[in-house]
Amino acid sequence: MTAGMSQTRKCRMPVGLRGRLLGTMAVVAAWSAGFAGVAPSAVAADVQSKQWYLSAMHAEEMWKVTTGEGIKVAVIDSGVNSLTPSLKGQVLKGFDATGADGDEYDDYDGHGTTMAELIAGTGRGGGLQGLAPGAKIIPYRVTDTDFQNKHSVNAHDTEDAIRAAADSDAQIISMSMASDFPGREEREAVKYAESKGKLFFAGVGNNAKKGNKEQFPASYPQVVGVAATDSAGKASTYSQHGSSVDIAAPGDGIPVWCDAKFQRYCDSEGGTSQATAITSAAAALIWSAHPDWTANQVLNVLFDTAGRGDWEKGTLSNYLGHGIIRPAVNILKGKGNPGAPDISPLTKEKTSGSSASPTPSASASSQPDKNEKTDDAAMTGSSAEKEDNSQLGLILGGAAAVIVLGGGAFALARKRHAA
Repeated sequence: MTAGMSQTRKCRMPVGLRGRLLGTMAVVAAWSAGFAGVAPSAVAADVQSKQWYLSAMHAEEMWKVTTGEGIKVAVIDSGVNSLTPSLKGQVLKGFDATGADGDEYDDYDGHGTTMAELIAGTGRGGGLQGLAPGAKIIPYRVTDTDFQNKHSVNAHDTEDAIRAAADSDAQIISMSMASDFPGREEREAVKYAESKGKLFFAGVGNNAKKGNKEQFPASYPQVVGVAATDSAGKASTYSQHGSSVDIAAPGDGIPVWCDAKFQRYCDSEGGTSQATAITSAAAALIWSAHPDWTANQVLNVLFDTAGRGDWEKGTLSNYLGHGIIRPAVNILKGKGNPGAPDISPLTKEKTSGSSASPTPSASASSQPDKNEKTDDAAMTGSSAEKEDNSQLGLILGGAAAVIVLGGGAFALARKRHAA
C-alpha cells in the first residue's frame, strides 16, 4: 500500500497528549496536569522522580513479592528500542508488521519504547522505571498516519500484529495506538486473541474535548479500555469517556522519550497511552503472583480491587470504569475475587483458551455489563478523598508520600493517535 492510502487513519495516543500546559503542582493535593506539544525535560537522571505513581502504588513493597517475572507483554506500537539502558535484556524477538524498511526494534518516534519502559523498564541509567521490571517485552511494530504518509506500508498491519501477538507466548497485549474506525479484520483478530487466552489492554483515547469519538481497539467488547487519571484520582480532562472505559490508571505528567534519537526524555501532560502501559504492568504483577490464573481471573481481580471511592461496587463510571487500578491490594493484602476462570468479565461469555480449574469463588458473571453505567456526578474522582481519608487512597489502598511535579511542558501530537 502506498503512503496515505490507509482507510483507518491510525494514530497513537500521543505520548504527551494535546491539551493544557502542565503547571507546578503538589500531587498530594491533586493529580492535575495538562500538556500540549513537547519541551525538553530534566536530564534522564531526574526522570524517575516524576514517576509519582510508583510511590503512590507501593511499587517498592510489591517488588518484594513479585516484579512480574515469568510474564511477557506484547507491545503493539511504533517499535521498541531494545538498547536503551532501561530496556537492555528486557526485550525479546517480536514482529514488524509495517511492511516498510526496518524491524520491530526500530522505533520511529520513541512512543513504543516509552510504553515498554513503563511496563518493564529496569530504570538503569536513570531511565524510566517500569512497574513490572521482571516482565519481558515482545515488540510488534505498526504504523501511524505520519509513518504511512512517508512509506509504502502494509494496510493490514494492526490485525497482523494482533494475530501474531495472539500466537506468541505473551500473556498480555498492550496497545497504545488507536483508530476512529472499527474494521472487520481487526475485530476478528481481537476475538482470536481472546480465544488464545490473552488479556488485551488499549487506551480509550485522548480527545475528550475534541468530539470524544470512540476509539478502536479499545471499544471492541473483548478489549479492556483504559482511561487516564490525574494525581487527585480524577479522570484526566483529555481522557475520553463512555461505554469503552473499563478501568483507569495514572496517566498525567509521566515523562516520555522525545523522539527516535533517544537522547533525552520530555515532560508530558500524559495520556491514556501511559495509563494503558501501567495497567498492563499491574496485570503482569498480579499474573506473576498467581501463575495458575487465567486472563479472566487476572482481570476480575483488577476490577474487584479497583479504587472506586464511595460509589457502589458493581456499577461502572463513564470516566473511570470499575475504578482506578490498585494491584497492591492483591499483591500485599491478598484481596480480590478471581471469579470463574472461563467467563469473561467483559462480555460475560464463556471463553476458550482457559486451562485453569474452576475456583470456588464467585463467578465473573456477577460483574456489571460493560454498558451498565451509573450517575457520573461523583465518578470523575471527586470522592477519592473518602477512602483511607486520603485522595491517594483511591489508587493505593493506603497513604503514600508523593513528590511535587512541576514545570511547563509540551507533548507530541500524532494523527494515528496514541490512545
